[in-house]
Amino acid sequence: MLGGFILLKICLSLCCSKVTDNAKNSLASLKRENPRLEPTLAIIQAHNDQLIQEANKNFAKEIGLRVIHICLPEGSTKDEIVSEILRLNEDPNVQGLALDLPESLYSSKILNAVKPEKDVDGLSSVNLGCLVHGDVHDCLVPPTVCAVMELLEDIGGKKVLLVGARGAEGAALQSVLQRQGATVLSCHWKAPQLQSELRHADTVVFGTAKPDDVPVSWIKPGATLINCAHDPLSEKHSYGQQNNPAAEKTVGSLAVAMRMQNMVKNMERWIQSQQYRKWNLHSLKLQPLSPVPSDIEISRAQSPKAVDVLAKEIGLLTDEIEIFGQTKAKVRLSLLERLKDQPDGKYVLVAGLTSAKNLIHLFSCFARITPTPLGEGKSTVTVGLVQALTAHLNINSFACLRQPSQGPTFGVKGGAAGGGYAQVIPMEEFNLHLTGDIHAITAANNLLAAAIDARILHENTQSDKSLYNRLVPVVNGVRGFSAIQLARLRRLGIHKTDPEALTEEEISKFVRLDIDPSTITWQRVVDTNDRFLRKITVGQANTEKGFVRQVIHWGPVMREEISVCPSSSPHKLTLIWFMILVSALQAQFDIAVASEIMAILALTTSLQDMKERLGRMVVANDKKGEPVTAEDLVCSVL
Repeated sequence: MLGGFILLKICLSLCCSKVTDNAKNSLASLKRENPRLEPTLAIIQAHNDQLIQEANKNFAKEIGLRVIHICLPEGSTKDEIVSEILRLNEDPNVQGLALDLPESLYSSKILNAVKPEKDVDGLSSVNLGCLVHGDVHDCLVPPTVCAVMELLEDIGGKKVLLVGARGAEGAALQSVLQRQGATVLSCHWKAPQLQSELRHADTVVFGTAKPDDVPVSWIKPGATLINCAHDPLSEKHSYGQQNNPAAEKTVGSLAVAMRMQNMVKNMERWIQSQQYRKWNLHSLKLQPLSPVPSDIEISRAQSPKAVDVLAKEIGLLTDEIEIFGQTKAKVRLSLLERLKDQPDGKYVLVAGLTSAKNLIHLFSCFARITPTPLGEGKSTVTVGLVQALTAHLNINSFACLRQPSQGPTFGVKGGAAGGGYAQVIPMEEFNLHLTGDIHAITAANNLLAAAIDARILHENTQSDKSLYNRLVPVVNGVRGFSAIQLARLRRLGIHKTDPEALTEEEISKFVRLDIDPSTITWQRVVDTNDRFLRKITVGQANTEKGFVRQVIHWGPVMREEISVCPSSSPHKLTLIWFMILVSALQAQFDIAVASEIMAILALTTSLQDMKERLGRMVVANDKKGEPVTAEDLVCSVL
C-alpha cells in the first residue's frame, strides 16, 4: 500500500500544481491589462491552526495574491464574527472574503453576512442559489466542491454517498454531482442504513471525520473515498487494508488552491463589472394629468426610488456612496480612482442665451435657453433632456444641477429643480436642506467673519503677553504650538518650536495681525435672501461699543479704523461720537452661495486640497499692506 499512498500524493500534488498554474497565468494576464491591480483576499480565522494559515499564504504568494488574516480569538461569538465580516464588506481594498471557522460556527447568519460579490467560498445563499439553479456563470463554486470534482474521474451513472456533509457545502456538492450524472445519496453517521449504503456506493465523500465505531469493512472494496472534513490539511489515509484496497483522498491543500482560483475568478468578474455597460435602470412610470398640476403636487404624487437601489442600478458600489435618508446620497471621490481608466463621456451644457456665446468653444455640445417669464428654462430643459436620453433612448446620462439657494421664499417661487414632469424630487428636500452643504458653508464662513472682528477687538484691548497666553495656552502644565501656528511662525521667518524660546519682539510679531479694517473683504452670509441684511451695523453691544469698525470722514479722506473714544477734550469726543452715529460700521450679509468657501468646495480635488485652499483665503490686509489669510487667524485645519 506504500506505493498506492505515494501515487495518491503525486496525484494530489499534480492537481494542486495544475490549479495553481492556471490561476497564476490568469492573474498575470489581468495585471498586464490592469497594472495597478492589487487583489486582496481577507480570511477570518477563529482557531489557532497555523497550518491552514501557512497554506493560504503560500498558495497566495505563488499565484500573486495578497492575503490578510484576521485572527479572532477562539470562542468568538457569532455576533463578533459578523461584525468583522461587515467591516471587511465595506473595505474597498478587499476584493475577496473567506472564512476558516470551527464547524459549529458555519451558520446561515454568518455565511449570509458576507457580500455575495466578495464571497470566494461560494457559501452565501445568493451564490448557492445561483449554483442550484444552474447559473454557474453568476456564482462561485465552493472550493471544497471544486476539489472533490477535480479528484473524481468520470462519475456519470455511478452511485455517490455523502456522509456527514451538511449545510451549504453539502447542498452545493450534491447539486454539482447530480449535474454530472451521478446518483447521489446523503446520510449521517448514525443513520441505520449507513452500512448498507456504504456497501453499494462507488464513491464515498466524508463531510465530517469518520467515527471510530464505523469499521472499514463496511466500505465497498475498491470504492473511492474523499475526505472533506474541516481538518483539510490532515493527510490521513486510514483505509489501506489488503482486503479493502480503498484509498482516501483528502482534499486538503487542493481545496486551498481552489479557494485561490476562486479569488482570481472573482477578480475577473470584478474587473468586468467595472467596464462601461448600459445601466440596468428601471425608470419610474409617469402618469401625466391634464390640466397639469402644480410642481409641488406633481412632486408629492410620485414615490421616489430608494437611493441605494438607484446606486446599484447604475453600477455604484456600496462603499462609494454616503446615504442621507432614503432619497439622497453623496458619491465618494474614490469612484474617480476606480473609473480613471474609463473613457470620458460627452458633456452637454444647457446655458442661458447670453452666457452660451462665451462658452461655445469649451464644450462638445451646448444648448441655449431663454427662460419664460416665470423662470422655467435651463433646469427644466436639463432634467427633461436626461429623462429623454436615459428613459427613452437608453443612453447612460446624468443631470448635474447646482444645489438651489433658499432665496426669499424657501423655493416656493422656484428652486431651480426643474418644473412640471421634468423636475428633481422630493422638491422640499432639494430646496430646503439637501445634504446640508450650504448650511455648513454658512457656518464656516460666519465663523471666519466672527474671528476677524474678535481678533481686532482683542488686539486693541490686550497686551502682547495676554494675547500670547490666549493663543498658546498652558494645558496640563505644558505650552505648545499647533501645526497651523508653526506654519505662521515659518511665514514670519521665526524657526522656533518651543513657545518659551520666543523673544518679546517675536511674540508681538506672532500675536498681532494689525488688520486694516478698510481692507476687510470677508462678509457674513445667510442662505435666505433677506433684503434688510444687505447693509447693517454691527458691534452695538456694551462690550463692543467704542471698539467697532467705523467709517470716519477725516478731511477729504475716508478710512476705516478701530476707534477708541478718548477721555480728554470734550469737543473732540463729541465730534467723534457724532461721526460714529452718522457713519457707524457698515457691514453686510451676502447670500451663502456667494461665499468663497462655496467656490472652493466646487473646485477642490481632494480633502487635502480643500484644506490648503481654505487656509490660503485672503480676508484683509494688515496696515503694511500684506495679506491676512484664514491661516493667520487660526481658522483653518492643516
